Amino acid sequence: MSAIWEVVPEVKTLPSLNKPLLIEGLPGIGCVGKITADFLIEECKAIKLYSFFSHKFPHSVFVNEQNLVDSPKIELYYKKFPPQSKKRDLLILAGDIQPIDEEGCYTFCEEVIKIAKRFDCPHIVALGGIGLHSAPQHPKVYCTSNTSSLLKEYTSKSLGVEKTIYGAVGPIIGVSGVLLGLGVRRGINTVALLAETNVDPLYMGVTGARELIRLINLKYKYNLNLAKLTKDVIELEKENLNRTQEWTAEMHSNSMPGTQGREDDSRYIG
Repeated sequence: MSAIWEVVPEVKTLPSLNKPLLIEGLPGIGCVGKITADFLIEECKAIKLYSFFSHKFPHSVFVNEQNLVDSPKIELYYKKFPPQSKKRDLLILAGDIQPIDEEGCYTFCEEVIKIAKRFDCPHIVALGGIGLHSAPQHPKVYCTSNTSSLLKEYTSKSLGVEKTIYGAVGPIIGVSGVLLGLGVRRGINTVALLAETNVDPLYMGVTGARELIRLINLKYKYNLNLAKLTKDVIELEKENLNRTQEWTAEMHSNSMPGTQGREDDSRYIG
């Protein structure tokens, strides 16, 4: 265990998973990764496997409607499917926040990669958003990877992912970016799927998340019911995202130098 991170098992016995797909969906621009991960957890009825704690968390808590304190969370869930379903098992990384500095981000990603290797994950899928200065009606999904074979797999014509990302985005900052880079050093393939969304830190990128869910559904045949991303669910998600958006806005305001491009630039953070 990292000296910085406490990784706490939430089950008595670790599950036996068959080469699960690890999907990371932590808050970033538009919270498209978070919305997607939350939807997957709810739709698949995934079970909490690990919780993460660190002194690198934001130094704040929220008071909830019961007048009690809520602390920020990062959690890993799992879903084991019956063998006859022929669906790939899942690990889903979700939470309210991301690590807020470079050391915290790298050490956190080290822990995630260790878990991915422990469960023999074939690769990691990192989800996020590409920030535009207006909300797209029909968001495009872009893809990058730390291996050419995985990039080719995810940009096949049948999935409808944009084939060229170079020049469309700036640096990929946060857990999604570090998982890509650190994966090269630690020998685990990683792909990032980035959906267009509004750059406003208080914007909720449901349409971008819908595209990511559609793509995952198409590729892995999970039979996810996109109709459940209804107006009522979206309203509930808005309430749940209030605290995340405040933390995210603070992180964006203190983002690394060089992430602020020209006014017409697209960029991705987190």
